[in-house]
Amino acid sequence: MELNTLIVEDLSCAGQVSLTSALPILGAAGCQPTILPTTLLSTHTGGFGNNTYLDLSNEMVKIIHHWQTIPLTFSNILLGYLGKQPAKIILNYLPLLSAKNSFILLDPAMADNGQLYRGFDLDYVSQIKKIASHADLLTPNVTEAELLLGQAPTNSSITLATAQALLSGLKNIFPAAAIVLTGVKLKNQIAVLGIENFSREIWQVTVTKKQGDFFGTGDVFASLLLTYLIHHYDLLTAVKLSMNFISKSISAVKAKNPSDQRFGLDYSSQLPVLLKQLEFERGK
Repeated sequence: MELNTLIVEDLSCAGQVSLTSALPILGAAGCQPTILPTTLLSTHTGGFGNNTYLDLSNEMVKIIHHWQTIPLTFSNILLGYLGKQPAKIILNYLPLLSAKNSFILLDPAMADNGQLYRGFDLDYVSQIKKIASHADLLTPNVTEAELLLGQAPTNSSITLATAQALLSGLKNIFPAAAIVLTGVKLKNQIAVLGIENFSREIWQVTVTKKQGDFFGTGDVFASLLLTYLIHHYDLLTAVKLSMNFISKSISAVKAKNPSDQRFGLDYSSQLPVLLKQLEFERGK
């Protein structure tokens, strides 16, 4: 995979979520990131009260039109939290942003814990579903998977068999995409289930569940996953390394400072480990 990478998601001014986590990770890893902010928020929408929200869809169109004059397209595209109008723009302009054989990772970033994020509705789910049909890799959590399948989301724990059924259901809708189902809670473990493109075989990776719930963990996971894939790791290995990175980051934060988890995951302690892994891979 080539290094030229576009990150399309919101910019939350406070906290390690969305662009404020994706840009440092992909930049440090040498993935040559370019950003296309979709919305500007004072904070993310979970736990801080009435955050400000500025839709950047008009500016997005101007930016894309300017890029066309360069011309500028991207070999790798990371799509995260978009917003209602920005999602429509991405759906319309994605072919112009994509280089030949570009790789598109969509983190649906619209729901969690059994409910949609504030400001989203089922029409937005339909928009994301249309965008998902263009993706090479999807990374929904359990709630997002249920919504993409047209199911009523639930906040209760699910069994491994139910998680596998969700993954198989998504594969029926998006047969050409690889799918990674995140955040599956199994007793004292967190599982991630995966299925490759044009495959029916399901694999799973588990880590010990850490106490607490850090916002933006899915954003960090998607950024890491794309980083490893760009550097030629296979999907299963990329998932294992990404989960290990996040698990150790959480442990490091808890050991140093039990900070306000609304501000997201302080992953800085693990960046040197990531860079050493990538350097080793390049040296093979």
